[in-house]
Amino acid sequence: MDLPHTMTECADPAVDQTVMKVVLAQPRGFCAGVERAIEIVERALAKFGPPIYVRHEIVHNRHVVEDLRSRGAVFVDEISEVPDGAITVFSAHGVARKVQQSAANRALPVTDATCPLVAKVHSEGRRYAGQGREIVLIGHAGHAEVEGTIGQIDGRVYLVQTVEDVASLQVSDPDKLAYITQTTLSVDDTRGIIAALVERFPGIVGPDVRDICYATQNRQEAVRHLAEQVDVILVVGSRNSSNSNRLCEIGAELGRPSYLIDDASHLDPSWFKGIRAVGVTAGASAPEVLVKGVIDGLRKFGAIEIDTLAGTPEDVRFKLPTEVSDA
Repeated sequence: MDLPHTMTECADPAVDQTVMKVVLAQPRGFCAGVERAIEIVERALAKFGPPIYVRHEIVHNRHVVEDLRSRGAVFVDEISEVPDGAITVFSAHGVARKVQQSAANRALPVTDATCPLVAKVHSEGRRYAGQGREIVLIGHAGHAEVEGTIGQIDGRVYLVQTVEDVASLQVSDPDKLAYITQTTLSVDDTRGIIAALVERFPGIVGPDVRDICYATQNRQEAVRHLAEQVDVILVVGSRNSSNSNRLCEIGAELGRPSYLIDDASHLDPSWFKGIRAVGVTAGASAPEVLVKGVIDGLRKFGAIEIDTLAGTPEDVRFKLPTEVSDA
């Protein structure tokens, strides 16, 4: 829903009274993979009734998780925590094969909400491994997507997070290597790591940065445009959201004070003292209602004028699993 261009005279006397321009990034917020994952849980709740067990947070956003929990979703860390026979959903970040096998061994009724773009990375990794190559995964240690991807590939997988990691990487055969990437990284950082890999291992093969998902790239590009027009950038998203953190880092790298906030309650009036324009965006797992809340929060600090950037249109929609497609 487009937000109206509005003015308000609500003001906090502690903040500069000059009209502050709020520029909204476009696109921002939910991507198709997140929408699909949330819809899977909602449909499972509607079709089978609560409780629905979800391994790990369905997406990395505290508000989304709390809302689904209030409606009957139960989030667990391990399959062993799921009662026998309970409806089970795998999160959008994907899972290792051993998790799939564990659920299969117990005959749990599973619906897989893994983002199709993450599943594509799994497939590429397995294909390269099938060619006898060792895999270099560019990603962040401990992230659910990275753990799931490593666990989907037979054979050796090396995780690198920085260009410096490439310099110290020791492999069995430099001529039999392939790389794949976490889908939610910074495009620029990933290009640098790929360049370092190619320089050190000229025979390495891989998909360039194409595995960084379209939504991640579009939101990062929107932040770059936002930074050209504003003094401060607010990124709505949770701390454990990789793509939200990258948006905040990009804003800071472009010289704009950038803050990652869960919601309007985290707004700090001191950020806007003397500021003429503030940019607002949201990570791919952050719902639009939180952006609207932030805008309402900014109104409390003074009069604002709202504008929205032109951005890359997104009309991607992924097919739902058959288990819930008729709910």
